[in-house]
Amino acid sequence: MFPATRKNVMTLRRRAVAGPIAALVFVVMTITVAAADQRYRVEGRDTFVIGARDMRSEISYRGMQTLKITRSADGRHYDAAVVYQRNDQGTVTKQRGSYASTVDPSGDQHDGPNDDPDYLTILNQPFAVQLDAATLHDLAHLHGSVPFDFPSPITGAPLHGQLRHAPDAVINGLRVMGVAFEASGPLHGSLPDHPEMALSGSILMKGTAYYTYSDALLLGLDAVLRIAGTVDGSHDRSSVAITYARAIRAEPAATPPHGTLTEAHP
Repeated sequence: MFPATRKNVMTLRRRAVAGPIAALVFVVMTITVAAADQRYRVEGRDTFVIGARDMRSEISYRGMQTLKITRSADGRHYDAAVVYQRNDQGTVTKQRGSYASTVDPSGDQHDGPNDDPDYLTILNQPFAVQLDAATLHDLAHLHGSVPFDFPSPITGAPLHGQLRHAPDAVINGLRVMGVAFEASGPLHGSLPDHPEMALSGSILMKGTAYYTYSDALLLGLDAVLRIAGTVDGSHDRSSVAITYARAIRAEPAATPPHGTLTEAHP
């Protein structure tokens, strides 16, 4: 979903919460390992439009993935593997992807190997797959919104936005905490997959993540990235609109039916 850069680091401007909540973008060490592998259902859609009807493409994704969490002397290891169908304007192919991350004893995160070109694994998203207790506590008691800077997935330039506590939800019978963010900024660079085209416009990222209260594991995620502007080709200038959307939901531990998401009320 985020074509040019993997490292997404939120830099918050409010000192009281900057340290704990900034850990959203890292997989941290001070939590209990999940007892079993976690399965997720993933869906996605990419749309690309230049001009009124000059060029349009759409790719959709649907599949299942498994997250394994293990611990060893050199840290905690997260491995995600996804199997999915890729529908490129009616041409359907079966694909596989994988992504690995390790957090060493000092708390530093090391990503790779990475074989997830369509950005579908739970580890290859703008939210961390697991939080520490301090971060979970701060987010649960967050009132209002917190400003933060987020690097653009296209150019690396900072996007400015807001992070807030979203309403709790229920996924597979578990109450989960919602965390929402929205960030935007200017965009100047080449189009994803079309380096010959120079793009000038704006980028908007928004999404909501859902974490368990018991072990702070990411069970659900909705994320959208939108690009709007003008593109200079070899002969003319045209408007462009690009959307990348991903939806990930945890599956029940014992049965394969899709997980559900409903709002929970206190």
